[in-house]
Amino acid sequence: MSIEIRRAAGADAAAVHTMLGELADYQDQGAYLTASVADWQGFLGREEVVVLIAEVGGAVAGYVSALRRPYLWVGGDQLALDDLYVREQFRDAGVGRQLMLALARFALPDRLPISWGLRLENTAGYRFYERLGAKLVTKTVAGWSPEAYERQLSE
Repeated sequence: MSIEIRRAAGADAAAVHTMLGELADYQDQGAYLTASVADWQGFLGREEVVVLIAEVGGAVAGYVSALRRPYLWVGGDQLALDDLYVREQFRDAGVGRQLMLALARFALPDRLPISWGLRLENTAGYRFYERLGAKLVTKTVAGWSPEAYERQLSE
């Protein structure tokens, strides 16, 4: 199976948005997805937003998304991986690995560290990333919604 990977452009916004919806539904998070196709058209035009799409036989098979941002502890930039998603019919065929390697090739010229979060219950993800040689560190991710901090500010 031939896997082709390319950087997404504005014309790919609908495909990326559809896959994001599939991922959100898979994680029982679909109710929280509020980004639109128009939002994604804007995101894909931004230099710091990196989205790579995998295609197999002309069919969109998955994507990896990351943000290039300052890494204040080291005085340079990093790639913060947001999502790695492979559509069900393409899983276990090397698509995820090829997407990660493509992201590594993107990061290599500037030697950018790549970091990401991983749900504790995602045991398959842990095995996948360990096979890539990733260092897995347990860390809790906190989120503070505008509604929550507005309540604090109004007290």
